[in-house]
Amino acid sequence: QVQLVESGGGLVQPGGSLRLSCAASGSIFYFYTMGWYRQAPGKQRELVATISNGGRTSYADSVKGRFTISRDNAKMTVNLQMNSLKSEDTAVYYCNAHSVVRPSDDDSWGQGTQVTVSS
Repeated sequence: QVQLVESGGGLVQPGGSLRLSCAASGSIFYFYTMGWYRQAPGKQRELVATISNGGRTSYADSVKGRFTISRDNAKMTVNLQMNSLKSEDTAVYYCNAHSVVRPSDDDSWGQGTQVTVSS
């Protein structure tokens, strides 16, 4: 399994920007579809964005046009650029790795990073 470590969370005002990063280790990064999920207090964890090993992206409707996911296979990192942040974006954000060569394996998760959007 791949190990994941997130960074880049923090406190930002509404309308501001943050960039989250996730560093992977322990396996072949190219074998994974990478994603970002988030979980707000009292709510279920939800998908924010995914990026395939070939670079194909998908986004939750709530973040389309504001968030951009990207990956660097050589550096084994995946990033989430978040612009025009809203209070409802406040959550713990988790990096996720899903194997495309062994899709029945459990996904890998990072420890999470807190994003708080507040004035």
